[in-house]
Amino acid sequence: MAPLGNLLRLAPLQTQQLPSHPSIDIGSSGQSGRQQTENESDEGTKDTRPDLVTFVREILDEALTFVDGALPSTFGQISERISPPGQIKVQLLKREISGHELSQIPWTNSKVPRPVPEGVRNSSESWFARKSSHVNRIGQNTADLGEFDYGLRVNHSEHEREYTPDVYDSYKILEWNVDKALSEEGANIGLYSNVTMSIYEMCHKLPFPLSPRVFPVLVITAKTDSDGFVVVQLPVNVESLHGAFYSNRRNEREEGNALKRKKPVLGYSQPSLQVPKCNRILIIYPRVYTSIERCILRADHDIEWIMATTSDAKGWLPLWIQKMGIPGAIFKDVKFLLEWIPKKRGARQ
Repeated sequence: MAPLGNLLRLAPLQTQQLPSHPSIDIGSSGQSGRQQTENESDEGTKDTRPDLVTFVREILDEALTFVDGALPSTFGQISERISPPGQIKVQLLKREISGHELSQIPWTNSKVPRPVPEGVRNSSESWFARKSSHVNRIGQNTADLGEFDYGLRVNHSEHEREYTPDVYDSYKILEWNVDKALSEEGANIGLYSNVTMSIYEMCHKLPFPLSPRVFPVLVITAKTDSDGFVVVQLPVNVESLHGAFYSNRRNEREEGNALKRKKPVLGYSQPSLQVPKCNRILIIYPRVYTSIERCILRADHDIEWIMATTSDAKGWLPLWIQKMGIPGAIFKDVKFLLEWIPKKRGARQ
């Protein structure tokens, strides 16, 4: 069985655990101050943030180990459904990772160490996945690998907002220049190319009476070779970043879309403040979400699309009820993407 890593977890990354970036400070207060040097914090201590190239490679390696190695042998099938358009067979799978398993992860003894999350032994992660096979051809109800790459890897978060009906905003907080780091270090990232890393606030509206969820994610994308790509999303705490939009309430002062002006307070364990609007209470809760998307061209030249995720939408809705809806939600994404791709064909040509 492939070992579990310490990065692809549901416990949010903290800003001091991220690689250096001009928009990130690592002072003990968590608030922005002077810009730190590469190896020094605002307290004059050695900067322990991970190297960008090492950080990116470890996350990508961990993602491929999980999807290509652990998923086939440790996930059990829930069901198989047929998705429009094109009558596509979609396998839905599940795996429970116990607190005991999580406590055995070498959290502090890895290439990119991080502190052991509080209460990890009493926690768990419920992972859900789907697998589908697609004809590698541009046509009615079909798409080739280039179109999958464009829809899922290129501008991932913006495209997810476009094709997913309940996503009402994808706000980019910051982005790392991975190519520049590679050039300066004279390094490479193994089999990975076209690597990007950024932080977004993704905003989902939910059916009444559930309140909207805003969740910040670290997004890493890469081509794995000429025949595939991978997209990884990890939860990250961005409360201290001035560039955030929802997490630090800048959205309240913006004109325009009333939905975007709802007042979130992302405490990662506490719900936001209650906001009177339209004669009812509106609350935006933080949401933690980890996912991996993987597309590869198989030996038979069909495309295999794999997605695995674990999440907690927070709020008053019990986690066991949330879990009931996850298989259906990830199943619908197949339809959403394949109906969106043809609409973009003319614009890309």
